[in-house]
Amino acid sequence: MVTTIQINEDIKVSLNRMKIFKRETYNDVLERLVEDVQELNEETKKEIESALKEVENGTFITHEKLAKELGF
Repeated sequence: MVTTIQINEDIKVSLNRMKIFKRETYNDVLERLVEDVQELNEETKKEIESALKEVENGTFITHEKLAKELGF
């Protein structure tokens, strides 16, 4: 199914700059963007889970301790 959407001129210019090749469709550009966001969200969720486990296990370092170790 094909549909029409309205976007402002600034967004259209941005989408044009994101094209890998001149004849690439806006749909292709948007599909890449959506895929990237979904991957980022999954990666971010995993990183958050990992960080929470570090806090629970006490295997983390505070900013203060790191700064002291680095001599700041």
